[in-house]
Amino acid sequence: MEPTTLRAGRLATFAYFALNGFLMGMWIVHIPAVEDRAGIGHAVLGWLLLLLGAGAFVGMQVAGPLTDRLGARVVVPVGAALCSAAVVLPGLATNVWALGAALLLLGLGNGCLDVSMNAHAVQVERGYRRPVMSAFHATFSLGGVLAALVGARTLSWGWSPAATLGGVALLGLAAAALAASALLRPEPAARTKTACGATPDEGAAPRGGTTARRRTPRRIWALAVLAFMLMLCEGVANDWSVLHLRDVLDAPAATAALAYGAFSTAMTVGRLLADRVAARFGPVAILRYGATLAAAGLTVAALSPWTPSALLGWTLFGAGLSGCIPQLFSAAGHAEEDAAGVNVSRVAGLGYLGMLAGPTVIGPLTHLVPLNLTFFLPVAFCVVAVCAAGILRDPRPEPRTPESVVRV
Repeated sequence: MEPTTLRAGRLATFAYFALNGFLMGMWIVHIPAVEDRAGIGHAVLGWLLLLLGAGAFVGMQVAGPLTDRLGARVVVPVGAALCSAAVVLPGLATNVWALGAALLLLGLGNGCLDVSMNAHAVQVERGYRRPVMSAFHATFSLGGVLAALVGARTLSWGWSPAATLGGVALLGLAAAALAASALLRPEPAARTKTACGATPDEGAAPRGGTTARRRTPRRIWALAVLAFMLMLCEGVANDWSVLHLRDVLDAPAATAALAYGAFSTAMTVGRLLADRVAARFGPVAILRYGATLAAAGLTVAALSPWTPSALLGWTLFGAGLSGCIPQLFSAAGHAEEDAAGVNVSRVAGLGYLGMLAGPTVIGPLTHLVPLNLTFFLPVAFCVVAVCAAGILRDPRPEPRTPESVVRV
C-alpha cells in the first residue's frame, strides 16, 4: 500500500471520529433545551435515552456484517450521513413520541458509524503495523470538546435547538462526503474473514470443535463486569453532567454546557497520556488510582454548592476514567492469543451495555433522591474498580515490561 494512500486513509479516519464525537456532543449539550421543548422530566428522559441505546445496538448489528461484505469505504460515509441527518430530529421534537422516534434514528446512525469507522481504523492500524487506535478515540473526544464550545456559544446567543442542530446536520453531511474518497479500499483477505479473524469455513466448523464452543474464562467475565461499571459511569457523565449544573446549581444553559466539555477535555488528555503512564507504572496502577481519582472527582461534583468546584469535579472524574477502560480491553486481548477477539468482544459488549444503563438508571432514581445524590451509584462502582484492580495483573509467568507497551 502506498504511504500517501495510507496517510490519507488515516486522516479520513480522524475526520470521521471527530465528526462522530461532534455530532453526539452537540446532542448532549442540547439535552436540557430539547427536554424543555418536548415537555418531559428527567425520569421520562432517562427512559427515552434507552431508545437511543437500542437504536445504536441495532445499528451496530446491521453495520458489522455490511462492513465485512461491502467494506468500510462504503459503510462509513453512509453511517456518517445517517448520523448527521438524524442529529437535527431531537431539536424538532415537541412531544415524547416524536423525541423517542428521533432518538431511535439518531442511535441507529451513531451505531452504524461507530462500528464501521472502528473497522476502518483497524484496517489503517494494520497498514501502519503499530498501534494508532488510541489517537482516533482521542479525536472522538476532541469532537465532543468542540461541540461543548460551539453549543455553549450558540446557546448564549439564544439559538433554538432546531436551528443549531440543523446547521450541524448540513456540516456533517458535507464532511461525510468530502472525506469518503480518502478511505482505504477493502483488503482482499477482509472479505473472507470473520470479525475474529477466522475464515468462514473455520467459523462454521471450528478445528477441533473448540473455537465456537469454548467457555469464556472467569477472568474475562470479571473484566467485562468492571467494564460495565466504568462505562456506566461514563454514560452518566455524558447525559447528566449538563443537567446537573443547570438544575441543581441553577447555572445558565451556556455555563452548564461546559460540564460536559470539562469532562470530555479531561478524557481526551488522559487518553493521550495513558499509554506512557501505563508503560511506567503498569495497568494495575492506572485502574486503581484512576478509579480513585474518578470517585473523588464525582463526589466533589455531587456535593459542591458552587459551579466552579462542580466543573473541577467533572474534570477530575473524566481524568480518572480516561485510562481505565483501555487497560481492561488490553488485558482481555492479551489473556489468550488464540481468542483475543472473542475476549475483547465480551468486555467491550458488556461495557457498552453499561454505557446504555447509566442514563437509564439515573432517571428513575431522581424520583427518590435529588439528581446530585444519584451520582453516588457511579462513585460506588469506581470504588469497586479500585478494590478489583488486581485483576489486571498478568497471570502468565512472563511479566509485561515497559518496552512491551507501544507508544503512539
